[in-house]
Amino acid sequence: MPKHMSVLLNSWPILLLLLPLVRCSDGGSTGNEASRQVNVYSHRHYDTDKALFDAFTRATGIEVNLVLADDNEVLARLEREGERSPCDLLITSDAGRLGQARMRGLLRPVRSALLDSVVPAALRDPEGHWYGLTMRARVLAYNRNKVRAEELPTYQALTAPQWKGRLLARSSENLYNQSLMAAFVAHYGPDSAQAWARGVAANFARDPKGGDTDQLLALAEGIGDVALANSYYIGKLMSGDEPERARAREVIAVALPTMGGSGTHVNVSGAGVARHARHEAEAIALLEFLLGAEAQRAFAEGNKEYPVRRGVAVDPVLESFGTLTPDTLDLAQLGLNNATAVKLLQAAGWR
Repeated sequence: MPKHMSVLLNSWPILLLLLPLVRCSDGGSTGNEASRQVNVYSHRHYDTDKALFDAFTRATGIEVNLVLADDNEVLARLEREGERSPCDLLITSDAGRLGQARMRGLLRPVRSALLDSVVPAALRDPEGHWYGLTMRARVLAYNRNKVRAEELPTYQALTAPQWKGRLLARSSENLYNQSLMAAFVAHYGPDSAQAWARGVAANFARDPKGGDTDQLLALAEGIGDVALANSYYIGKLMSGDEPERARAREVIAVALPTMGGSGTHVNVSGAGVARHARHEAEAIALLEFLLGAEAQRAFAEGNKEYPVRRGVAVDPVLESFGTLTPDTLDLAQLGLNNATAVKLLQAAGWR
């Protein structure tokens, strides 16, 4: 582990040890280069991120202290800590959670001309509470031996009788499915969204379980023919070389469905400055670094995510899926509609 980076794996006692470190180093000033640091709470657990934090420290001299936990835990932790929280920058894997963090008063608005110019308006909070770092598309993986791409032009097509007993998906507790549903609510209203979810649930090949990769592997096992999955999970599987996944790589192809005329549903992994951040300048500097061209290339190549910054090339594996036309829905809607989406999914029988 790099000396400058503290990776605290969801350890509350260890986190408490961090508190006096931050307070002692703060001193009401961030001008001391020897003590400059930024404390990050993140759900992203990728080697790419650790390498980028390392590069950021080398470039700026600012140390990165990292706490890893899932999205719900980091939000709950921020609430428990209140104004005593050492967190400066919150990173989550879902725009819906970022929206919830804003609504729960856990983020502060910041302004950066660079961030506003680099991140498209639909992929950031309009008042600067959070910014998208990378983009993921919720797409359809299918068995190329049993399905044709033209049979999957839209998400709505999944409710057709021809898919009875053939669809695979995670549970409704999964935040990516909740955000997809929240997008449906925003576009079409609650009644139409629930009807769509009910139609999808009626076509499941099995009760929802497992993660996105589990759905992809189930395609190779013949359990179902179409799976709802995030693009980066598919990209990682297709670019891997594990022998046990070779069959999946042979049979899987990808369709980019649209929300009717509104493009493919996308979500972002993003970040916002914590409400009680003591190192705001350092947090903004890290955000700007992660949205630089080099960092965006690293996210694309290392983690198979779509770059948020225009002009950065998409990884060839994702490019092979086809040209992505993202839905332009304001992603702040995902957080605003999350609670409704959860209720509707459960009412629709999507367990």
